[in-house]
Amino acid sequence: MKKINFKVLMGAMMMLFLSACNDILVEQPRATYEPGFFTTKEGVQSGLTSMYAHLRYIYGQGYYYNITLTGTDEYTWANSADGNFKDADMTSGGTMTPSTSRADVLWNAAFPNINTASGVIENAEAVGLAPSLIAEARFFRAFDYFQLVQTFGGVPLDLGGGVMKFNKSTVRTSVRNTVPEVYTIGIFPDLKQAITDLPETPRIVGAATKTVARLYLAKAYLTYAWWLQNPNNIPTYPETARTDPDGHDAAWYFQQAYDVAAEAITNPGSAGLQSTYYKVHLAQNDRNNEVLLLADHTNASEQYNGGISFSYGNGEAPDNFACWMVTPQMENIRSGKKSDGSDVISSVQREAAQWGGRPWTRMAPPQGVFTKTFADKTNDSRFDGTFTSVYRGNWTKNSGLSSITTLYNANNLPVSPGDAILSFLPDETLTSTLSYTSGKSNIGAGVVAGRADYVIPPSGINRQYFPGLWKIGTYRTDNGSGLGTPNGSTCRPFVIAKFSELFLVAAEAAVKGATTKAITGTYANDGTARGLVNVLRARAGKWSFSNAENKAKVEDHSAEMIAATPATIDINYILAERSREFFGEGYRWFDLVRTQKWEEIAGTYEIADTGTHTPKTFTRVINKAVHYLRPIPQAQIDRLDMSDDEKKAYQNPGY
Repeated sequence: MKKINFKVLMGAMMMLFLSACNDILVEQPRATYEPGFFTTKEGVQSGLTSMYAHLRYIYGQGYYYNITLTGTDEYTWANSADGNFKDADMTSGGTMTPSTSRADVLWNAAFPNINTASGVIENAEAVGLAPSLIAEARFFRAFDYFQLVQTFGGVPLDLGGGVMKFNKSTVRTSVRNTVPEVYTIGIFPDLKQAITDLPETPRIVGAATKTVARLYLAKAYLTYAWWLQNPNNIPTYPETARTDPDGHDAAWYFQQAYDVAAEAITNPGSAGLQSTYYKVHLAQNDRNNEVLLLADHTNASEQYNGGISFSYGNGEAPDNFACWMVTPQMENIRSGKKSDGSDVISSVQREAAQWGGRPWTRMAPPQGVFTKTFADKTNDSRFDGTFTSVYRGNWTKNSGLSSITTLYNANNLPVSPGDAILSFLPDETLTSTLSYTSGKSNIGAGVVAGRADYVIPPSGINRQYFPGLWKIGTYRTDNGSGLGTPNGSTCRPFVIAKFSELFLVAAEAAVKGATTKAITGTYANDGTARGLVNVLRARAGKWSFSNAENKAKVEDHSAEMIAATPATIDINYILAERSREFFGEGYRWFDLVRTQKWEEIAGTYEIADTGTHTPKTFTRVINKAVHYLRPIPQAQIDRLDMSDDEKKAYQNPGY
């Protein structure tokens, strides 16, 4: 088999997991690891630590974040988008190519880590590393291969040293394995061994456990089952029969997905659900027990944050700057110093707060997010726990404006610091009473008689002004009483996997025909798709705080949420629940590709143009024969020392 060189390059990074001041993974900064280094205990331990660090180069990286969401029903391109985002969206002239697809972020980070994992696995026992630590390397090798196979189709299992072996060579040729080979050789065995050897409770906050390994094994089984079934005849590459080398059919794998997920729910170890949805994403509670895997960051030290400056971020990995992409330009809102609304200033200042942050405004949610996905904003807390829908005055945090106690906003009514300046209305009830004649908001928002806040209904959401994504928003602990440093590093971990997903993985497998069984323990339910979904829907009905009202809100609408669940759950309902539960977390493209529902669900969308209030319908050009796989990065093709015909055959069809 021809081989490719994937150089073992590691960033000079250190990983911090905060549960106590000494709960850290310490890595000696190194630019590279020489192969011989892995024959030492220090080398193996450093290689293991680097596996957690490599997550930062993928998750929270804003351009990779873009391709996981833009082009789906969750996001389209926004006002300040460049080709990276328009290409991913596939409307308005965007065309993804091997040079413009930011799937290169995954490719470039995953393969070096896979090779590092192989080096650790091959040498760990000889240097005395415990099986539970070797299992962490197995988990990450399988994790990376799972991300790669979903994104590109079949990928190489031989990186130069043999199949699933540590590569020490420098040859520059490669052969891609088929999708079944990647799953049955590169993913399933490692995850099953990881489940056997990993602990129930993480050795430090954020470390791999049996539960996270079960989640990814269940997801891999589920995804492979869909691939085998192939309901819409989507092509695969490299071309191969949709048969399993071990002789199992899709139904068998759907059942495995259900059983593994059910086992994780029944025996969660230290993992569990937070009591309310709001608490899952509250920045002060970032490392809670619902979070199974994260790309960690800290506000405690620039060194342990990957060397990223706290004062100014350049939008480069390993920084977490995904939230900038989905932050609207609310600092453009103007309110008057004088009672007639004149002598205007920015009443919503840029602030390093979870509702605010740096507005790169590259991605905007279509209107269907607010009218369909999150239609229920009264009982279901997930809309309020996902978005910033009310922007409040904070101008006095700017030292130059601190003496101004009152401004005049919509209808020239007075507002004080903390009052609502702009509200996104929950529905179209007030649309007929809106007036856009004032124009004083500076962002095209409307006014309603008697209200001091400017308003925008769902039909007025556009590519520049939309509810921001509160759940992943900026958070700093060093703001003091001011605006802080909103242009600096985000300093929050980026959440990759959560315990809650197990319920929807099991429910999806049940919808696809898996035999169900009653779930016992803390999350007891009848084990059907409806029963599993209702565990999360009941939790979603419990409120502890209202972002929109900016105050505690202790209400329980669990009964209403359960009553509203359909008697029969289908795959479209599972996908809708996944969007309500995981909106904007980087799942959506994978969900729509896995279920082959991409064109059906996201082929068209509505949004208003910047500065207008009338929605327009846009159509995406989704080619089933091409776009269900991302292109192999052009830089990788160029590095191959192969003939032009071999390079062409290496690339995915259509690119």
